[in-house]
Amino acid sequence: MPYADVRGQRLYYEDSGGAGTPVVLGHGFLMDADMFRPQVAAFGNSHRVIAWDQRGHGRTTSDGQPFTYWDSAHDLAALLDHLGIERAVVGGMSQGGFVSLRFALAYPRRTLGLILIDSQSGLEDPDKVAQYDAMHDVWVGSGPSDQLLDMVAAIIVGNHAPESPAWIAKWRAMDPAALTPIYRTLIDRDDVTPRLAEIDVPVLVVHGTHDVAIDMSVAEDLCTRLKDCRLVKVEGAGHASNETHPGPVNQAIGDFLAALDAALSRSRTS
Repeated sequence: MPYADVRGQRLYYEDSGGAGTPVVLGHGFLMDADMFRPQVAAFGNSHRVIAWDQRGHGRTTSDGQPFTYWDSAHDLAALLDHLGIERAVVGGMSQGGFVSLRFALAYPRRTLGLILIDSQSGLEDPDKVAQYDAMHDVWVGSGPSDQLLDMVAAIIVGNHAPESPAWIAKWRAMDPAALTPIYRTLIDRDDVTPRLAEIDVPVLVVHGTHDVAIDMSVAEDLCTRLKDCRLVKVEGAGHASNETHPGPVNQAIGDFLAALDAALSRSRTS
């Protein structure tokens, strides 16, 4: 399995090896690189698609220290160094979008474009935090019951989504104590909304119309604050729209990459 030993972490990643523009995709909270299989299948030959497991998730081995999404952005930069990639399109779903925005702010010259899937720049809705805190406490205190895991799957993947059982099996196998560090990173993150005007690359925002974790109005506000942003609403999709509704999501990503590649080609010849 491919790993990058960087910054005290052992990051797991998958590299399609395609010849085109590098595209790096980061997963959502409690997910891993597997959620991008539909995108790797669609773009892995035409582009160099890298999907990776962030700290505390999937097959990555972390040092166990508290961390922020800025740390994860620096991890991503180190992963690109490991792969010999100077500049890339950076994106992700939900938490992966949090990391991508911070990467773009910390490494603007290394960012060719952003793909933000069911994500946001701000903080969690306070009303949702109270619910999430209760779910966290039950999970850590007495283990994840079937009912709790079904609730988590409904929020992240979608209500009775066929993709849910595979994720539920992964969550059931987790050490409950491992949940707290990544949960605190999620809930205690900073708000980067005031800095969005600094981002000067094309941005694609893709958002499910039935996303119960992050409302569509948040995605609309995010896109209005960015200089060069296109918003694509995925009808009927929930929070993990790239996995549950890969057709329209891949269409949007394909159009975005084609326009970006054309612009890069023109800039090289001008």
